[in-house]
Amino acid sequence: MSATAFDELAKAFRGPLVRPGDSGYEEGRRIWNGSIDRHPSLIAYCTGAADVIAAVRCAGPAGPAAGLPVAVRGGGHSFPGQSVCDDGLVIDLSLMKGIRVDPATLTVRAQAGVLLGELDHETQAFGLAVPAGIVTHTGLAGLTLGGGIGWLMRKYGLTIDQLLSVDLVTADGTLLKASEDENPDLFWGVRGGGGNFGVVTEFEFRLNPVGPVVLAGPIVWNMADSARLMRFYRDWITDVPDDLTTAVMHRKAPPLPFVPAELHGKPVVMVVCCYAGPVEEGEEVLRALRGWGPPPVLDLCVPKPFTEHQAMFDASFPHGRWYYFKSCDVDRLGDEVIDTVAEHAARIVSPFTAFPIFQLGGAISGVGEDETAFGGRGAGHTININGTCEGPEGFEQEREWARGLWSALAPHRTGVYSNFLMEEGEERVREAYGPEKYRRLRELKRRYDPGNLFRLNQNIPPAA
Repeated sequence: MSATAFDELAKAFRGPLVRPGDSGYEEGRRIWNGSIDRHPSLIAYCTGAADVIAAVRCAGPAGPAAGLPVAVRGGGHSFPGQSVCDDGLVIDLSLMKGIRVDPATLTVRAQAGVLLGELDHETQAFGLAVPAGIVTHTGLAGLTLGGGIGWLMRKYGLTIDQLLSVDLVTADGTLLKASEDENPDLFWGVRGGGGNFGVVTEFEFRLNPVGPVVLAGPIVWNMADSARLMRFYRDWITDVPDDLTTAVMHRKAPPLPFVPAELHGKPVVMVVCCYAGPVEEGEEVLRALRGWGPPPVLDLCVPKPFTEHQAMFDASFPHGRWYYFKSCDVDRLGDEVIDTVAEHAARIVSPFTAFPIFQLGGAISGVGEDETAFGGRGAGHTININGTCEGPEGFEQEREWARGLWSALAPHRTGVYSNFLMEEGEERVREAYGPEKYRRLRELKRRYDPGNLFRLNQNIPPAA
């Protein structure tokens, strides 16, 4: 960024502007995925919508910094690191933490720098929640714009299914509201289309009664029982109520305080549960799972505060580790899918690799496929294959393992969740939406961002 462009932005900007060499720059350029190492020219920490407008206008087509790459950072949890860039401008929203719960109208407004744990802290004070995510230090903004899967999704739907409105700064620096009544085309697009159409500064959500105590946690078996467990699980979930959301996870048992020492480092398979209805009903629903075959080696599915369950995976996915992801949706866990998953899970080497197979359906499929930009509402499961290491050592091996499992699942793949994509090219983005939605999203992109200013995302290029 030129000195002239910096000076012009500084006149209109209230938050900190951090350049290479400044205090806080090294920390500011780091994001959750430690394998990403990028050096922006400027990190602009926005304090409100006015700062976002100033930053967008500075880098926009008529601005003094036109042509610079622009990354938008909420929580910095983008798998491929698209919330930071080399030699460009990072519009950082992390200081925008405002949350206002209205228990009378069952709504909440949250600014774009809010993390999931921060939102839960405020809403659970009233026994309410927005269905959102499985790791509390995930950013609300990126998760929502991609769709938002989480532990409440089968009961209440995706995060976008609770979205009532957004405030959004478009590529020309205009602040718009998008809802069912105002700019409904844009509102359709931001519900699954990612950050392609502008910078959302604030979200308004519908709230739902949850907890504050839920029956939740993992039930764990030896990984040698994986194929048999998944065959039982496949049949069992056909009759479970929508109050229950589950995920099957394979990994090596972590050395956490609540895991017995004799299990540390042992290959295990678990069914992680969250029953969002009455605890006693949940106990009855889970009775068959607990008794399907060999006794669990560990059962941590107990009544607990919902916020405690939401934070359960935080220790397994901390900032700074090296993460690589491949992902796909499947209609069902057929025998070939189960055998492929079990075979490749047995090859996990890293103690940090842990890949979930999320159960979908329920309220997700209760929303019409064309009502939002999100694709794949009819899928049975989404598989998030990730290879994880503490640092570069062994990372290539884990990456190849993830690619190998993903390739082996090719005959069964039906789509992909856009938030689980790495930088995989236009065809994979198209796969996330299908041809008709992708065409509609490209038209929407042409209307709101014809110059593709917001391209550091799962990019949807403007229609020609």
